[in-house]
Amino acid sequence: MEVPAVFLSVLSAADPTDEPSAPSLQDAQESATNAASWVEQNWSTWLSIGLRVLLILVIAGVLRVVIRRAITKLIDRMNRTAQAVDGTALGGLLVNVERRRQRSQAIGSVLRSVASFLIMGTAGLMILGTFEINLAPLLASAGVAGVAIGFGARNLVTDFLSGVFMILEDQYGVGDTVDAGVASGEVIEVGLRVTKLRGDNGAIWYVRNGEVKRIGNLSQGWATAGVDVTVRPDEDLDKVRRTLLAVGEEMSKDEPWNERLWGPVEVLGLDSVLLDSMVVRVSAKTMPGKALSVERELRWRIKKAFDAADIQIVGGLPLQPEGEATGDPTAGMAPPSAYSNTSSPQAQAATPLTPAPAASAAPNVAK
Repeated sequence: MEVPAVFLSVLSAADPTDEPSAPSLQDAQESATNAASWVEQNWSTWLSIGLRVLLILVIAGVLRVVIRRAITKLIDRMNRTAQAVDGTALGGLLVNVERRRQRSQAIGSVLRSVASFLIMGTAGLMILGTFEINLAPLLASAGVAGVAIGFGARNLVTDFLSGVFMILEDQYGVGDTVDAGVASGEVIEVGLRVTKLRGDNGAIWYVRNGEVKRIGNLSQGWATAGVDVTVRPDEDLDKVRRTLLAVGEEMSKDEPWNERLWGPVEVLGLDSVLLDSMVVRVSAKTMPGKALSVERELRWRIKKAFDAADIQIVGGLPLQPEGEATGDPTAGMAPPSAYSNTSSPQAQAATPLTPAPAASAAPNVAK
C-alpha cells in the first residue's frame, strides 16, 4: 500500500528529530529592510515627541528656577526692611528681626514648595499628553482620591491651612504671650499643624491650629498698665495728683523702668466717688508683656510716696472718724445667762425631775 506524498511531507515536518534550519541570507536581508523602512516611517514622530518632551522640561526647569529666585529675593527684601526699622520708634511697634527672619523663612519655604509642586506637576501632565496618553481617567481618579483624602483627613487639612494663614498674617510667633482660648501661655514653637505653649505653671500645651478660633496676643504693639488708688473722700485731689505725677516722673528716669515705660504715667482722674472713699485711676503705656511688673512697681512707689505725703490709702473696713474713741467690742454682746451654769439655782430648778426606779414587786408565795 502506497502512502501519499502529502502524508509523507506532513510526517517529515512533524518529526522532532529534525533540527530547525538556520535563516538564510535572504531572510536576514528582508528583516533588515523591514526594520529600516519602519524606522524611516516613524523617526519623524519620535523626533517630534522627543523635542516636545525636552522643550517642556527646559521650560519647566527655567520657570521653576526663576520663581524660586524671585521668592528668595522677596524674602531677603523683607529681612532688609526689618533690619532697617529695627531700633527705631517704628521698630518697637513691630516684631524683632529674628522673629521676622524666622517668619519670612517659613513663608519662603512654603511658597517655594507650592511653586515647585505646581510647575513640575503641570509639566508631568503635559509630557503624558505628548505621548497621547488619555489623561481623563487619571484626572478623574486623582479627583476622587483627593475628595476621599479631604473627607478622611479634613482635620489635618484644616490645621495645615490655619497654620499657613497664621504664619502669613503674623498672628503670633515664638516668645509671644498669647491667649488661644483653649490654652494660654508663652509660645515656644510654631508649626504648620501644632503650636506649643508654655503655661504659667510650666505645662506645655499642644494646640492644633485648626482648633484656635481666636487669638489674644499680649506681646505685639504695646501694653497698658493701670492702677486704681483708693483714698479718703476728704483728701486734697490736687495734692494726690501732684504726688502721683512725681512718682511717675521719678520712675520713668530709673533703670530698667525707663525702657519698659513707653509713655508718661498719666493720672486719668476720678474713676469713682463713694461716701467713704475715692478711686483715682493711673495709667501708663508699657513695653508688651511688661504691664504686670510695671503695675506692681507703681503700687510700691505710690504707697511709699503717700506715706511720706501723709495721704492715707483706704479700702476694706470702713474708717473710724478721727478723735472718736474705739468702742468696747463686747458692748453689743448679751450678758451671760444664769442657765448656762449648771450649778446655779436657776439651772437646778429648771432641770426636770428624774423619775424614781419602780420597785420590783415580790412574788406572792401561796401558802
